[in-house]
This record gives sequence, C-alpha cells and structure tokens, in this order.
Amino acid sequence: MAVWRDALGRYGDALRVSGAAVTDLFISYKSEDRDRVARLVAALEADGVRVWWDAHLGGGDAWRDTIEEELNAARCVIVVWSNHSTTRAGSFVRDEASRAVRRGVYLPVRIDAVDPPLGFGETQALPLIGWKGDRSDPRYAAVLAAARAVIAGTARPAHRSTAEMRARGLDRRLVIGGGAALATAAVGWWALHRGVGAPQDSVAVLPFDNLSGDPAQAYFSDGVTEELRSALTRIARLKVAARSSSELVRADPAPIAAAKLGVANIVTGSVQRGAATIRVTAELIDGTSGLSRWSQSYGRAIGDALAIEAEIAESVADALSIALGRAEKALLSLGGTTNAVAHDAYLRGQALIAQQKGDEALKEYDAAIAADPNYALARAERVHAIVNIAGATLGGAALRAKLTEAEAEARRAVALAPRLVAPLSILGYVLEVRLDLRGAADAYAAAYKMGPGDAAVLRAYAQFLAMIGRGAEAVPMAHSATALDPLRPSNFGFLGRVLLYASRTNEAIATLRQGIARLPDDAFARVNLGTALITRGDFAEAMKAVAALAAVDYNRLLIEGAATARLGDRAASDRALATLVRLHGDNSQYQIAEVHAQRGEPDLAFAAIARAWELADPGLEVLKTDPLLAPLRVDPRFATWLAKIGFP
Repeated sequence: MAVWRDALGRYGDALRVSGAAVTDLFISYKSEDRDRVARLVAALEADGVRVWWDAHLGGGDAWRDTIEEELNAARCVIVVWSNHSTTRAGSFVRDEASRAVRRGVYLPVRIDAVDPPLGFGETQALPLIGWKGDRSDPRYAAVLAAARAVIAGTARPAHRSTAEMRARGLDRRLVIGGGAALATAAVGWWALHRGVGAPQDSVAVLPFDNLSGDPAQAYFSDGVTEELRSALTRIARLKVAARSSSELVRADPAPIAAAKLGVANIVTGSVQRGAATIRVTAELIDGTSGLSRWSQSYGRAIGDALAIEAEIAESVADALSIALGRAEKALLSLGGTTNAVAHDAYLRGQALIAQQKGDEALKEYDAAIAADPNYALARAERVHAIVNIAGATLGGAALRAKLTEAEAEARRAVALAPRLVAPLSILGYVLEVRLDLRGAADAYAAAYKMGPGDAAVLRAYAQFLAMIGRGAEAVPMAHSATALDPLRPSNFGFLGRVLLYASRTNEAIATLRQGIARLPDDAFARVNLGTALITRGDFAEAMKAVAALAAVDYNRLLIEGAATARLGDRAASDRALATLVRLHGDNSQYQIAEVHAQRGEPDLAFAAIARAWELADPGLEVLKTDPLLAPLRVDPRFATWLAKIGFP
C-alpha cells in the first residue's frame, strides 16, 4: 500500500499528452522531493534534453503501464537519491533504479548527503546538494554532460572528486559550493574566509522559490520566507541573518551565501500555492560543506501556512541540537493567523510596503483585520504604515490626533500578543514619534528583552539610545545589528549616525564616508557626515559632503546654512537659510533651529524649537545630543526644553 500511495502522490495531479514519444531521459525520485527535482527538469529541458517525469502523467492514465513504457524507452534514467528515496518508503524508486541498472542507463544524482541503497553504489552519484537551479553551476554541468553521454551511449565523463580538487590546490569550501573559479569571481577569498568558524547556531533563510507558475504570486512565497525567518528569530539560542542581506544572496549556492553572511547554516526551499492547498518544501544545508542536514515537504490546506512555518522552525532547531520547551514552541506561531483570507491580505500589505505604497498597504491590512480581528501582526504593521503616512503628510494637532490613535492601536496589538517583538517595537516607534521618550524607552527595552537577536529591533533601539544620550549602550548594539545584516547597503550610514550622536565624531566621519562610497544617494549619510565635519571644524569639507544633493534639498540647505556661517560667509548663509524657510517652512523648523544655533542666534533658534514643538516635530528627540545645537547648551533655556520634552 505504501508504494501505491506514493505513486498516486507523484503522478495523480498532472496532465499528459497521450502517446509514447521517444524519451531521452526518465527521472525517478520520491514524491517529497518533487519541488527540488522540478529545478533539474527545467534546466535539462532548457538545455534541449527530452525529459519524462510525473508532470507528463494524467490521473486517467493507466499509470503503471505508462511508467513501465517510459522507463523502458528512456536512453538515460536519472535516479535522485535523497533523505526520502533511500528509506524503506522509497522502494518504488529502487525498483526503477534496478531496471535502469539492468539496461545500463542508470545515472545516480544525490540531492541530500546520503549514500545510495546497497546495490546502487557502484556508479558514483553526482552531487546536486543545495543546488537552486543555476545552469552555470559546475555541479549541474557535470550532470548534464553525464546525461548526454549516457543518452549517446558513450563513456560517462570522469567526475573530479573533492579529494582530487584539493590535491590540485583548491579549497574544499569552494569545491563543494560548485566550482572554485565561479566562487572566487563571485565573492573573493575575503568573503569565503568570513564564514570560517561561524557559530554553529547561526542560520540564514534565503528567499523561497515561487513554484506557483505565476510571478504575481511571489509576494506569497516571499512572505512565507519572512515569517519563517521571524519565527526562527524567536528562538533565543539561534543567531538569524536579517532579511535584506539574505535576499541579496538568493541566487548563490549555500556555501557562498553562508560565507557572505557569516553563518554556519542555510535554510532554503520553495512554496507552491494552489486554489485550496499550499505545498512548502524546506531544507537545512551545512554552510561549509554544502551538505543537507534536514529536508521536508509539507502539503496542507492553504490556511495552514502558520503551522507549517512553526514546524519548519522546530525541525531546524532540532537539527541544530537546540531543544525547545513548550513556551518557546508557542512563540513560533504567536501573533499570526490561521485565516487564509487574512493571511493573504497581510502578505499583500507587506509586499506593498516594500514597494513604498503605504496607502494601498493600509487597505490590505484593513482587510486582514476584518477577516481576523485578533491578527496581532496585521494590527502592528497597520500602525507602522499609519505613522509613516501621517509623519509625511500631517503636522500640529492633526498629527498629534493621528499618533494618539496609532498608539491605542499599537497597545491593542501588544495586548493580543504581549510576548511578540514586533508590536512592542512598533509601539516604541509610535511613542518615539509622539515624543513620549520615556514610554518609547520602556517599549524598546521590552522588545529588546524579547528579541535580542532581531536586527530590526537592534537598529531601532540603538539609534534611539544614541539620540537620547545613551551612546555607550547604543554603539555595541548597532554593531550587533550590522553583524546580523552584514550586506545591508545602508549599514555604514546607520552605524555612522549612531557614532555621531554617541559623540565619537572621528569614527563617525570614517564610517559615513564608507557608507557614501557604497551608497552615494544616501542623503541621511551625507547630512550626518556634514554635521560631523562641522563638529570637527571642517566646514569646507562639510559643504562637499552635501554637494551631490539637489540644491533645494533641506539637508543640503541645512549644512550650507550652518557651514557658510562658520566660514564667515554670512551672505551665503543668509541665502541658504532663506531658501530653507521659503521652500520647507514648517516642515523644517528643527533644521532652521540648527542653522540659527550655528549662526550664533540663540533667540531665533529657541523660537524655531518652540515652533517645532507646536508642530509635533519628531526631530526634537535629537535635541539632547545634536552636535549642531551644541552652542545652545550653556543657555538655561536648553535645560528647560530638555525637561519639557521629557528625556529619560
């Protein structure tokens, strides 16, 4: 019965054009490996090989006869050995392999770190462990060359072993990754050596492939990936690489990705969504050897994505010898939903936020909450979107009213999932923007306590701490955030800003210059560099730092107004300040205060600060540590404002 059920699972849901054709190659594999095998089929067909596999068999076919017919006709039979096909349940695959051996057309391929069953190990199995479909990968090239040779009836090309390659002076980490030349060209020796000695409890989740056949469904597979990454982050003993860096290595073989991210393990997989079902395949790969440590496929009702993600996270922890207690297991699915409509709307909202379409995202979050009012994550992300939109469009009483509403919603999300990091961190953000700095400090501290390994929490909290005068705590936290997200393009700009407000000016300047070299369009890195240079007395250099920005950019006008005043060019400073006031007015009262402070005009500076307070300008959170306001600190009015704003 097990063999019969396996065959139906493999062959029962596809469509075939009837009639036997001349088949170059037959692929035999276990049904649980279908998503990974699909990559191999696509690559072989793209290279002109006529492949027969289960996608060519319809539910109405006499499937046993068809399989036998195609198996006997194929000039080459690739047998895929995996964690699934080498077990007792893989007897169907072994039967097909036996026929291929007898006919002399057997070509074994390994997609997991397994040995073929007894009787099938004489022919060396070609490794495709961790391969994600790249046709330029030398491992795939070896499979293609061997298949073409078997099809043509010629001798199979010799496969160079790892030992042989090492004897030729090649590093093993490159060999298993799929070719020394490609690996070195891709990342260089520096990146590969970063992965050496990575903590064994470190992991990165690469974007899961969208196998739904519709590119528009990518939001769903990307969303499932991020939810799995978030679940893993909740396991206190795991170090999980952040999303932005992980997405930048999505096409790399596992050892290369692990080296770039500085982790010991890679999780990869695929998502296929149908009308009523979801199929997720996941695999944990050793980042040094490229060998599979665990893999599993899940086929469930479409509302079961949350349960699948939690099961994958548990399995990854188990494979890494991390035992989870009942409370930790409960955390893995906290704040989510089993409502398929709500989940789909939430993931659409997340995709729209990534595209900077906040208004459209709000509609999706509203739909998610309407379908499941207890969906804590949807409520929290809705608040995040509301605050960002309000900050860009409102001021004064209207902004305060909207932020009051947002705070209430954020607290409701926290109440729904009090042990979840995201609602707490978003509550901290709302309170920070509201200038409730004591409340923000408490919320961020609670989020940090819950998720000390969450890069987003670390970034938000580190920047906040630096701005309110707790730089000694902020700097190591900022370094931890960048270690979890090492490829994030804005890392240097973020770290430089933290160093600036921690009064480590020279370090800030060096770091911000690195950031601008990597991301020339980063306006905030440029204005922070300009600020740091003014602090150090390099006024002309400060002007150069913002020269690449548009002439009407408020960041440029701020630095020009301050730097030219310090250079003694009062007329140039007047022009920059007048343009700042004319073009940006109430939206830049805090920056206007900074210029007046640098011009030696304390009365005008404090008047601008008062106006910024009336307008609920969140820029006031920097008042205590802002280097450009240093001339005001000796004035008694400065201490009064610190008390009024309520710095902790």
